[in-house]
Amino acid sequence: MSEYTAKIKWERPSDNRFIDGKYTRGHTWRFDCGITVPASSSPHVVPLPYSVEENVDPEEAFIAAISSCHMLSFLSIAAKRRFIVDMYVDDVSGLMERTAEGKYAITKVTLRPVVRFSGSEPPTADQIREMHHEAHEECFIANSVKTNISIDSGLQ
Repeated sequence: MSEYTAKIKWERPSDNRFIDGKYTRGHTWRFDCGITVPASSSPHVVPLPYSVEENVDPEEAFIAAISSCHMLSFLSIAAKRRFIVDMYVDDVSGLMERTAEGKYAITKVTLRPVVRFSGSEPPTADQIREMHHEAHEECFIANSVKTNISIDSGLQ
């Protein structure tokens, strides 16, 4: 068993109202490694100027965590199979919509990984698909959510 921690901090500026809903959603995420990430609500959810557009929002972090977990699982599988990965890029996207229960949720995440291999025997398209499937099955984050996660690797 492993436990993970982070410190999420928001403070109301002294000149900022609160109960009227006109307050900043800007806050920070501090991780045990010492990195602090500026965060905010998404401008798609809370309009500017109450959101901070240049900060990371929870929805972006959610899809990035899914993509990162999948990538790390994929790299591990490729290394165990002795395939050399030179580059892995994913243009991930997430769709927020109302569920059947009427609640908003990220209902679908689409991973679009592009992987570049080198070496004398790079994997076949079938082997790449198999590694993506296995990576999805192994990903801790994918196993933790009910979001539909699909992988569009561009392979036929």
